Amino acid sequence: MSLIRYNPIWRDFAPTTFSSLIDRFFNDSLVRYGGSTLSFVPSVDVLEDETGYDVQVAVPGMNKEDFKVDVDDNVLTVSGERKMKRESRNDGVYSVETQYGKFSRSFTLPEDADSAKINAKYTNGILEIRIPKDEKKAHKMTIKVS
Repeated sequence: MSLIRYNPIWRDFAPTTFSSLIDRFFNDSLVRYGGSTLSFVPSVDVLEDETGYDVQVAVPGMNKEDFKVDVDDNVLTVSGERKMKRESRNDGVYSVETQYGKFSRSFTLPEDADSAKINAKYTNGILEIRIPKDEKKAHKMTIKVS
């Protein structure tokens, strides 16, 4: 029997389940794996309550003018660009771990979404998009089986 030294770096490259492999493929940024630095994928939370949906996009360091929010054919698309501020420093070595570049995320709106009343605001690094539910489409009914 031979012993192999444990190398924690492989943990990042070898997913434990097929589901985590698929999640990594669709969610992880190319920058982390040595790909292009021209794009990144911001983290997104989608929440639902009785009156609508909230999409929260984590994009710190941007201005509200840097975003484009579109609805086309029942698909909400959030895009923008986070530009790196070029600084010239002569005082030593430093690193940049924050992701920069262009991004675009698209979401299919639910049937009960009222796309005409969508609004967005940018506060403290979070782009919050509120998608109200259309009361006419939100009727829920139970069918009795005979």
